[in-house]
Amino acid sequence: MVVSLVVTAFWAMLPAYVPNNAAVLAGGGRPIDGGRMLGDRRLLGDGKTWRGTAAGTLAGTLLAVALNALVPSASAATGVDLPTFPLTAAFGLALGAMLGDIGASFLKRRSGRERGAAFPGLDQLDFVVGALVFAFVAAPVWFSATFTLPVLAVVLVMTPVLHVVTNVGAYFLGLKNEPW
Repeated sequence: MVVSLVVTAFWAMLPAYVPNNAAVLAGGGRPIDGGRMLGDRRLLGDGKTWRGTAAGTLAGTLLAVALNALVPSASAATGVDLPTFPLTAAFGLALGAMLGDIGASFLKRRSGRERGAAFPGLDQLDFVVGALVFAFVAAPVWFSATFTLPVLAVVLVMTPVLHVVTNVGAYFLGLKNEPW
């Protein structure tokens, strides 16, 4: 039962876990805020770009399409009845993850934090909240069938752990400048 919940939660969130990493790999481009300021701080900063947002959303959506093709074999291998992703849900998860991260960047700038500065809690769950909200809006029936309360609970516990582990690992491998 617990293994089934963890596998389902991880599978259902994969299209939301990938976009921010893909955005970093797409690198650079025109900042979304166009350099605009709110008071004495940038709205978002140079790290939030149109190209990164588009690339991240596309990567998450395409991953969901690929996962759909893998559902029969992955379900057989895990013994878990894994969900498929309607295109609207895939897009909602991916775009929501990107917009959640953009919203967190806005909040970080308002709180005086610089780009890359830690904001515990927000850093681990910003994209999750965005992904879940947008997936619910885009595909409410799918969302309700997939993200049951136990699955949501696992997502909310599992994601911060995965976030910390992957960031610390990337830091020690020299892929990140800070371990958060």
